[in-house]
Amino acid sequence: MGIATETVDYDINGQVYEGYFARPENKNNAPLVLVVHAWGGQSDFERGKADWLAQKGYVGFAVDVYGKGKRGTTTEECQALMTPLAENRAELQARLSGALKFGQGKTNQSASTSAALGFCFGGLSVLDMARANMDVSGVISFHGLLGAAPNLQPRQINPKVLALHGWADPMATPDDVVAFSIEMTDAGADWQLHGYGRVLHAFTNPEANNPDFGTVYNKDADSRSFQSAQNFLNELFG
Repeated sequence: MGIATETVDYDINGQVYEGYFARPENKNNAPLVLVVHAWGGQSDFERGKADWLAQKGYVGFAVDVYGKGKRGTTTEECQALMTPLAENRAELQARLSGALKFGQGKTNQSASTSAALGFCFGGLSVLDMARANMDVSGVISFHGLLGAAPNLQPRQINPKVLALHGWADPMATPDDVVAFSIEMTDAGADWQLHGYGRVLHAFTNPEANNPDFGTVYNKDADSRSFQSAQNFLNELFG
């Protein structure tokens, strides 16, 4: 399937962000799927996933929660970008909500035809979209951080949730998985968690190769997780 791509600037509360759209050619009114980046900011990786979504018949929208031009290339730079939002989940949620509204307005989609997926920090981000009951039908977290959002009171979670998780991920331990499972169950969510044995963090990123840091690509988990993501999107949108 042919795709068309576009880079756009958008504004949230006076700050400029840079988004990337990938659309299937010759298909009108395709569902919208946001792609939320890892801790380094929007990159070729996330834009490539937007392209993949377009090839599958969706509009992929790679969003930006840091601001135009704010990207990290070292551990220190990435940490400096991520930490303020990880510590201020209300601000993170506001930026995600703004990006969702912009994407829906540009594509003329609504909650019933919108979803979101994210990687690492982006995985945490899309889980917060579900926790905040933003206007999406479902979210997919790839090797996401799992900690609950302290600014949100317990509530019914309406979007469907799929968490794709490396069981050996040092950034989301088995204890974190149990806490997440209890959180989702107590919230009455329609949730799934797929655990991949002996798999570390960042398993979908072919450039991840730092065992000491806990980030290692895993070809099988990468393939299995994206098949599960396709199945989930098919369930949401038919």
